[in-house]
Amino acid sequence: MPRLPKFKIAQPNIEKYFDKLSQKVFYAKDLKELFEENRQSWGLTQSLRAEDFIVELINQSRLQEITLHSPNYNKTLTRYSWDAAPSVYQVALLIKPNSFFSHHTALLLHKLTRDTSKIVYLNTEQSKKPSLSKTLEQNRIDLAFKGKGRTTQYFFNYKKWKIFCISGKNTGNLGVEDLQISKSEKVPVTNIERTLIDISVRPIYAGGVYQVLDSFEEAKGKFSVEKLIAILKQLDFTYPYHQVIGFYMERAGYSNSELDSIRKIKMEYDFYLDYEMKEKDYSKEWKVYFPKDL
Repeated sequence: MPRLPKFKIAQPNIEKYFDKLSQKVFYAKDLKELFEENRQSWGLTQSLRAEDFIVELINQSRLQEITLHSPNYNKTLTRYSWDAAPSVYQVALLIKPNSFFSHHTALLLHKLTRDTSKIVYLNTEQSKKPSLSKTLEQNRIDLAFKGKGRTTQYFFNYKKWKIFCISGKNTGNLGVEDLQISKSEKVPVTNIERTLIDISVRPIYAGGVYQVLDSFEEAKGKFSVEKLIAILKQLDFTYPYHQVIGFYMERAGYSNSELDSIRKIKMEYDFYLDYEMKEKDYSKEWKVYFPKDL
């Protein structure tokens, strides 16, 4: 004999309530809070548990359970959607609170790349840490960039997508803005200036150095160089990433007046466009090693 539901979702006020909500994707705690807030107006008994309420919403209404699995960490997350087909961005933002989109995903949302790979980069900043000594030595830079750069292996599968979770440096979400990506959807994403910095620092999260160069070309006339420099200074990197940015800008055909803003920043060390480069060439102006075939 089939189990009888503890309440009937046929009550129109419950469905109408969810239809009117602007929020369409939920954590379990969100649904539990709505349940407690509306229990009386929905005519639900005091004996009904929030967990059973969620189960019956799935059984009797348009609420759907979303399962995200991280194969490398053997971790599974459960989220919920009132929308039949939430966007991958809506789902991704429920993996970790206070997250935003960066790197290749930011390039895509700003229309700075034609690469539509089914990959999303979700950035969640780390907690603030004590400042460390920032003394640089050329031999240590050389040694670091001979090796392989660190990349996250923490991702979740969602339909045909891979959602990579990045633990970013604590910046107070510097350069993150809400971007309208459709009539009904606005998402937090790094602005163009911050995005160009991020992909210069971690080209692997943008599709590689060739894609980074293409994106600098696409970005011409769409951002402020002075704003980029201001954000770069606030990010306060140990490594001289301004040399990398200057190199990309020159190769992408930026004007001398734009390049002069970068040239004014001191260049004391030889630096690298990417990790683990096999055949390299060298830019004397920017003191940067880059792949020979770039």
